[in-house]
Amino acid sequence: MRAYTLRMANGPTVSWRAIECWGSGLCLFLQTGAFFPLILADPDGALSGHARSILRLLYLPVYGFTLLMLVRYFSQFLTALKRNWFVPLMVAMPFVSVFWSVGPSTTFRRAIGLLFTVLLAYVLAIRFTPRQLLLIAFATFGACISLSLLIFVVSPGLARMPMDGAVRGIFIHKNSLGWYASMMILVSTAVIMDGHQGLRRTALISLIAGGACLVASGSMTAIIATVSAYCLIGFYSVLQRIRGIGRIVFILFFVQMSFGLLLLLHEYLVPFLEALGKDATLTGRVPLWELVDGQIADHLLLGFGYQAFWTEANPEAWIIWSKIQWMAPHAHSGFRDTLLNFGISGMILFALMLLQALRQGAVLQCRDPHYGWLWLNVFTVVILVMNLTETIFLIQNDAIFILFISGIIMFSLYEPVVSTAPGLSLSASARSKTAELQIS
Repeated sequence: MRAYTLRMANGPTVSWRAIECWGSGLCLFLQTGAFFPLILADPDGALSGHARSILRLLYLPVYGFTLLMLVRYFSQFLTALKRNWFVPLMVAMPFVSVFWSVGPSTTFRRAIGLLFTVLLAYVLAIRFTPRQLLLIAFATFGACISLSLLIFVVSPGLARMPMDGAVRGIFIHKNSLGWYASMMILVSTAVIMDGHQGLRRTALISLIAGGACLVASGSMTAIIATVSAYCLIGFYSVLQRIRGIGRIVFILFFVQMSFGLLLLLHEYLVPFLEALGKDATLTGRVPLWELVDGQIADHLLLGFGYQAFWTEANPEAWIIWSKIQWMAPHAHSGFRDTLLNFGISGMILFALMLLQALRQGAVLQCRDPHYGWLWLNVFTVVILVMNLTETIFLIQNDAIFILFISGIIMFSLYEPVVSTAPGLSLSASARSKTAELQIS
C-alpha cells in the first residue's frame, strides 16, 4: 500500500491513512444519532421540522467524505460492486419503488439518503480489514457509551427519558442507548478475544460500561441481542473446529434449535409475560403487528414504496395509528417494514442477499478464522435478531446498518479469494496479527 502524507506549511505532517481512519470514525459517530438530536430535541423528546433540517446538514460532511474516498479508490469500488450484485440491486429498489409509492417525493428523498449510507459502507469495506473495522467500531461505540455515562453524571435530567425516567444517555430514546450498549458489549468481547494486548484493559472497562448502560436503558430487544451474541460467539467458535459431515450436522442442529426457540416464544411468550405481570403486548407491538400484517397482505407484490407507509400523507397509516392510539414511526420489525416497502418481490431479493452473506461469512470464519471474521459474523446475525422487534434494515444515515452492510460487502470481497486460493488464506492469517490501525 502506498503511503500518502499531507504537509502543511510550517506544520505537522498528516498521513492520508490517518485521514481515512479518523474520517471514517467521525462519519460513523455522526450516523449514530447521538448527542446532536438530543440537544436539538424539544422538552418532550420530539424533533421539530427545523431541528430535522439542521440535522440533515450534519450529513453533508459525511456525504462529501464518502464521495472523496470513492473517487480516490474507484477501481476497488467497482470490484466490490462486481463481487456482490445483490447490494446494488437492493439499493436500486427504493428508486424503482418511486413509480408505485404512495408518497413518491418522500420515497425519492429517502432513497438518496440510503444510497449515500450504503456508499459509506462500501468505503469501510474496501479500505479496512475486519480487524481494523472492529477497532473503528470499538472507538465509535465507546465514545457513545462514555459520553452517555458522562452526561448522566453531569446532567441526570437530560440523560433520562422525559416520560418514564428511563436512561437514554446522549440519545433521544432509551432503545437507542440499549442498542449501542449491546453493540459495545459485542465489540469489547471481540477485542478481548482477538488478543489486542494494549486494548484488553480498555475493552474490559468498556464491556462493564456497556453492561451498565444496557441495564439502565431497560431495552429488552438489546438484552435479547446481547444474549444472542454470546450464543453466536460459541456457535462460530465451535463451527471452525469441526470438519466434514460433523460441521453440517452441527449447523442443522443449531438452525433447528433456533427455529424451535422461535416457535416456543411465539406460543408461550405472551402467557409467560402475563404470569410475570409484564406487558404482554411487547409495548404495543403485538396489536401493531396484527394490523401491519393486514396491510402487507393487501399490497403483497410490491408494497407501498420505500419508507412511504409511515407518513402522514398515507391514509392506511392513520387507520393503524387510530386503532393503536399512538403514532408508530415504523412497524417495529425490520422484516415487516421491508415487506411494506417493497412487498414480496423486494423481500425475496433481500433474503437472497442475507443467505449469501451468511454462507460467505461462515466460510471465511472456517477457512481463515485468525483474520478477524468472528465478530462480523456474530454482528450480522445479531442484527437479524434485533430486527424481529425493531427496524434497522434499510435505514438511511444509521451507523448500525452501515456496519451491517459493510460486513455483507466484506464477505463477498474476501470469500472468493479465500475459497479459490487456500494458500492466500495462510498469508492473510499471518498478516492479521499486525493488522492494526496505523494512525500517525
